[in-house]
Amino acid sequence: QVQLVESGGGLVQAGGSLRLSCVASGSIFSINAMGWYRQAPGKQRELVADITSGGSTNYADSVKGRFTISRDNAKNTVYLQMNSLKPEDTAVYYCNVDVSRRGKYWGQGTQVTVSS
Repeated sequence: QVQLVESGGGLVQAGGSLRLSCVASGSIFSINAMGWYRQAPGKQRELVADITSGGSTNYADSVKGRFTISRDNAKNTVYLQMNSLKPEDTAVYYCNVDVSRRGKYWGQGTQVTVSS
């Protein structure tokens, strides 16, 4: 089994910053891609950013230049640094981890609320 634990969400004013973390634990040989998704009320879940095992990154256009994804392979952890937050960034943020030989797993989600 693989478990994902997210942390770092909260309430912040527009223009502020938050840093999300997601730690994977359990039966893990190695991890391929890691990513962050978000889902706002009444909307579909969407990709925010992802990062390959080699460190290549991909971002949604809406967050380019404001968010930075990174990972610590030794700690099986992925981070999302979110700067210049906007009210439209308000959503539940989920991490997604592709574990070799195990498949893809989702975190429980962490709420990010940006007030105007």
